[in-house]
Amino acid sequence: MAVLPSDEPSNDSCDNDGLQIRTGTLKTGIAHIITAVIGSGVLSLAWSVAQLGWIAGPLSMFCFAVVTYVSSFLLSDCYRYPDPVTGARHHSYMDAVKTYLGRKQTWICGLLQIVNLYGVGVAYVITTSTSMRAIQRSDCFHKEGHRVPCAYGDSFYMLLFGAIQIGFSQIPNFHNMEILSILAAVMSFSYSSIGFALGFAKVIGNGRVKGSISGVHTSTTPQKIWKVTQALGDIAFAYPYSIILIEIQDTIKSPPPENQTMKKASMIAILITTFFYLCCGCFGYAAFGDQTPGNLLTGFGFYEPYWLIDFANACIILHLVGGYQVFCQPVFAVVERWFTEKFPNNGFVNNFYTFKCPILPVLRINLLRLCFRTCYVISTTGIAMVFPYFNQILGVLGALNFWPLTVYFPVEMYFIQKKIQPWTRRWIVFQSFSIVCLIVSLVTLVGSIEGLICAKLG
Repeated sequence: MAVLPSDEPSNDSCDNDGLQIRTGTLKTGIAHIITAVIGSGVLSLAWSVAQLGWIAGPLSMFCFAVVTYVSSFLLSDCYRYPDPVTGARHHSYMDAVKTYLGRKQTWICGLLQIVNLYGVGVAYVITTSTSMRAIQRSDCFHKEGHRVPCAYGDSFYMLLFGAIQIGFSQIPNFHNMEILSILAAVMSFSYSSIGFALGFAKVIGNGRVKGSISGVHTSTTPQKIWKVTQALGDIAFAYPYSIILIEIQDTIKSPPPENQTMKKASMIAILITTFFYLCCGCFGYAAFGDQTPGNLLTGFGFYEPYWLIDFANACIILHLVGGYQVFCQPVFAVVERWFTEKFPNNGFVNNFYTFKCPILPVLRINLLRLCFRTCYVISTTGIAMVFPYFNQILGVLGALNFWPLTVYFPVEMYFIQKKIQPWTRRWIVFQSFSIVCLIVSLVTLVGSIEGLICAKLG
């Protein structure tokens, strides 16, 4: 999660850019990366490994880890311009794109980022409602037995989550949600650890490792291909953190140079994350084989201990309550800043109204913020109700943003930073790398969209 400078830093706590003095280290950089990467995407990795099989599944996660590290390596050198050690700093991914590639590509980058952030909000609505329903089903299974249907709908829980987020969306900005972000990070580690532990315990209980080299068997070859491409999209969603890498690097103090520290932090964090992902994905597949659920903690491969299942899903809910805001606040900031600059004298846009309620702190309401943010939450909730498909949504989001944000922009900025001329050996290597990733991204996007359409029609 990006750590942004405070709104009004005091003079004795400012650096030469007028921003808060950076205190980040290698350890904090690693912590920020792991916190940003490990999220709800980890819950779909067992299903992804099941579609790909025992060889292609782990190998795919390793390949995406390598791509993510290469991307982070390139971006780390683009933090400063023109010199990667002494040049001017960038404070966000879009700032870097604007400096290196110009305004037109900045608009494209911004559009892709907003689509990605909006899509993650939709995915979080789906995931949270599924976890709410899973708690109710877990208690039902415990009382009535595993053969009872215990079927419940998602719509009520989506509406409930949307209502909660309408309230939380009135939090002014990132600077006012530190506690919510810390809670979200702790919950993320908690439910991911529980998923890994339950999978490991079930493998021990089964006394054997399930699954096969080719993965889940399907009735036709095209159906297998669609499932494989969707699985690749899910893995693509779980790994990259390019959107916030510059923001994380901007918290790291110097000396040593920030790019050196960030490269070390990325390598260590990706190794830890990959190990964790392999454990969750492989042990989940080993426990369930062809019956591996799309979401490891809500698909009910695990029934007991029911209280641990409930606790894990409660952790998911608490994580995503804060996680939703982490991914929505940047969109809120961009839109509201645009309206403020466009209509500087408009009362609807700029006026704040103070309300004092008993017990509660003083509330400052802005009509633009109230209306826009409420409509934003309602729209993500509405789309989630129309397309309540966890794995398919993650696949589309991962495929849509993997190549442009994780590969294309970092590679193009690196060419300018290092003054790499066309048709040199390094240029050919990185362009080949970019083209391969583009092909993978397009294939996974087509497969994920096909899966989403089939899920809707079926």
